[in-house]
Amino acid sequence: MTISRLSLKALAIAVAVAALAGATLLLAGPQPIESAVLGTDWECTQTAFVLTTCSPRVQQAIPAVETSRKDAIRPTRG
Repeated sequence: MTISRLSLKALAIAVAVAALAGATLLLAGPQPIESAVLGTDWECTQTAFVLTTCSPRVQQAIPAVETSRKDAIRPTRG
């Protein structure tokens, strides 16, 4: 079975296009950026050097083990 010259050329073009698409996706992926205007309470990412989105930074939760028992119980009357 012989492979024609045209199919080898088409395969080479397809591989080149796939490599370019992969490189574009890697470069255009979301990158974290710092926003001095919003401050440290916000987390911003920039996609493809054009689209910038910001969302509030998730606050660190305090594990229940570290809370004291007296803070968790409401004071009783009487």
